[in-house]
Amino acid sequence: MGNHLLKIISINNITYNVLRIVTNKPNGFNFKPGQAANIAINKSGWLKEVRPFTFTNLPSNNSLEFTIKTYPEQESVTNELLKLKQDDDLVLHDVFGAITYKGEGVFIAGGAGITPFISIFRNLKAKNELGNNMLLFANKTRADIILESELNDMLGEAFVNILSEEEVHNYHYGRVTEEFLKENVTDFNQQFYICGPPPMIKDVEMQLINLGVNQDHITKEIF
Repeated sequence: MGNHLLKIISINNITYNVLRIVTNKPNGFNFKPGQAANIAINKSGWLKEVRPFTFTNLPSNNSLEFTIKTYPEQESVTNELLKLKQDDDLVLHDVFGAITYKGEGVFIAGGAGITPFISIFRNLKAKNELGNNMLLFANKTRADIILESELNDMLGEAFVNILSEEEVHNYHYGRVTEEFLKENVTDFNQQFYICGPPPMIKDVEMQLINLGVNQDHITKEIF
């Protein structure tokens, strides 16, 4: 596909540590909801620091959007992103991704692992095909929940949050466990999509298998 230069149209925070970056969309460029691309900052000293970031816009949009968790305390690419402004450039390399929509099911995300699901849900909503899909979203605190209002508007009661470091009324407290899954999922003979940190993915995948989920029905991607 070759590399593309992306010019930043807008950049802003949507949570205290998550950026929304909108860029132009190269002519003829396309991606599938759930996919990501390797991206570099077009600045001296950063061109070889390539990192994966997920597309969160609709494929039909005339621009590209990336929703990116930042780590200001680290000397990292995401910290450098915080210094960018309108009209700065990014370099888009190859497109990839293990998360693709295979039918209705349960989406289980940990933190920034929600990002592949954002484009999928937005695409399903645009086609009026959200159906019986469900999202279980694990975060440390309520302030960490990315796009809470939008996801709630799309999914309603099928949007379930669990917080590990803060007890909030009407939010589950703790971590994703077999008991939590049994309390919130009624059918384990459907598709399951998992995205999050490696330890979480390993634990949740084993929990699902223990609950009778067919391995072929589990789609996962480490974040």
